[in-house]
Amino acid sequence: MSPKLKKRLRLIIPLALAVFFGWFTFSKLPIDEIIPYVKSANYWWIGLGVFFGFLSHLSRAYRWKYLLEPMGYQIKLPNSIMAVFITYLANYGIPRSGEVLRAAVLTNYENVPFEKSFGTIVAERMADLIVMLGIITITLILEFDFILNLLQKSFHPEKLILFGVIGIIILVALYMFIKRSQSKFAVKVKTFMTGLMEGVLSIFKMKHKWAFIAHTLFIWGMYLLMFYVTTFALPDLDKVSVGAILVAFISASFTIAATNGGIFVYPAAVMAAFTTFQIAKDPSYAFGWIMWSSQTIMIIIAGSLSFIYLPIYNRIK
Repeated sequence: MSPKLKKRLRLIIPLALAVFFGWFTFSKLPIDEIIPYVKSANYWWIGLGVFFGFLSHLSRAYRWKYLLEPMGYQIKLPNSIMAVFITYLANYGIPRSGEVLRAAVLTNYENVPFEKSFGTIVAERMADLIVMLGIITITLILEFDFILNLLQKSFHPEKLILFGVIGIIILVALYMFIKRSQSKFAVKVKTFMTGLMEGVLSIFKMKHKWAFIAHTLFIWGMYLLMFYVTTFALPDLDKVSVGAILVAFISASFTIAATNGGIFVYPAAVMAAFTTFQIAKDPSYAFGWIMWSSQTIMIIIAGSLSFIYLPIYNRIK
């Protein structure tokens, strides 16, 4: 492939992906159902929620630098920001594909080995998981009966145990095979895992541990704030309790992690949580769509611009 063709593809492919993900997401919005509530909603609160969400993404992009520094990589902040927005946009199309694209951005434009940058993303998720578990713990204390009932309806202990045992057996077998084998495939896997572990362990080698922790808390604080302030956009939700907000936030967060950006299921999860607290169904469902749509539109705009501008920025610099 000629260098000229490569340059063209690096401009055309991001643009095509941006158009596809944007069209795919907008085509799924139930416009007729949410328009009445959108018309009567207070856009100031919606805008404030979007602003808090945007701040969380900027903080996530800046936090990433702390994980890469121990490995000797000083990445440019614009590349990190664009990579983060590309991650969220891509996840609307194929769940978890964004993390791969995010690591690939650093590989292509910052010369960071893919396995190392991907390892730092895994380390980030570990830190986020700890905070999420903290939120769940607080919510469990406040709303123990609801959480227990939700878990009992959503999970079957017997199946979880069976899948867990099968998974452990498979992992042990793969580990033994890769450890003893000298095949090209095994060597590549070992190299990848070594780089991955280096990225994960970078969290323990950071010079700016407290700054990393502060950014992590800030990110999740913004997540909660964007959810909370958006409830003020609808008059019917002006008396939502803290417990209801936390439960709905957790339920909605799980849908984002398990699906492509929580499309369809995010509003349903919010509605299920709110109605448990005797909040009317229609405004609960509408809030779920307003919350999801406002953040999604922000991601589509920022993610599409990032897809387009990323190769241009790196070519100009």
